[in-house]
Amino acid sequence: MADHGRLAEYLQAMRARVRPDDVGLETYGERRRVPGLRREEVASLAGVSASYYVRLEQGQSANASDQVLDNIARALRLDTDEHEHLRVLARPRRRRAAKRPPVERVHEATGQLLDGLGDVPAIVLGRRTDVLAWNRLGHAFFAGHLDFDAPARPADRPNMARLVFLDAHTRDLYPQWTAKAKAVVGNLRLTAGRHGDDQLLNALIGELVTKSPEFAALWADHRVQACTATEYAMRHPLVGDLVVHQQAMTPAHAAEQTLVVATSEPGSPSQSALVLLARAVRDAAWLRR
Repeated sequence: MADHGRLAEYLQAMRARVRPDDVGLETYGERRRVPGLRREEVASLAGVSASYYVRLEQGQSANASDQVLDNIARALRLDTDEHEHLRVLARPRRRRAAKRPPVERVHEATGQLLDGLGDVPAIVLGRRTDVLAWNRLGHAFFAGHLDFDAPARPADRPNMARLVFLDAHTRDLYPQWTAKAKAVVGNLRLTAGRHGDDQLLNALIGELVTKSPEFAALWADHRVQACTATEYAMRHPLVGDLVVHQQAMTPAHAAEQTLVVATSEPGSPSQSALVLLARAVRDAAWLRR
């Protein structure tokens, strides 16, 4: 989809979720044909003309100033991630010839970091949430039912978004699955805004929209969310219930990759569960010798 189409859909979705009384507008009990705010109401709140806002929403005002975008973000009550997503969609990108993106690789230093984390579950995700690498505990914690060596084969790499929505084992890991699903979709939205011409990313999104009604509904909501640090209750098939803090960070040598680690509160039953899982992984490795 062209950038102006993405911008139009995003602005329409964002103004549909804001009620007039949320922003101090009187409706006097009138029946409204559209949910949320009308275009002219957003324009008034943002201090621009209605005709200008309509052109912006239709993708005909590609040079909107930062101040205008900031005013619109305030009018629509956008948070930091949503505001940045608006900026990305509103800025025209130079079109490049469509080609297959290069295979993503993990830098040697990142691989060394994974090995050094040892008893901390850790995985490296690519731009499209493909699993590029994991340490032994990360594999056992997030996807022990899959082949450990799969990330080393680009054609066989697991994809975390696909696993969350289409894999029963991964779904069962999250008793509060909806929260995880929303985070995955929100993060994919941010990536799609920055890389709208990524053929593989668009193919993944199309597949999930087709195969998962839940993904399709969340995708249509247009919410965005950067995955940074989130606490999840999890139910692991080997060590039972536990609570972990999943933190996402950017490796030093790959700005579009994400290192995800799972930690637990020191001295807690959850930490004991992770220690037990680490012991099981070491024992399994010893038996394979």
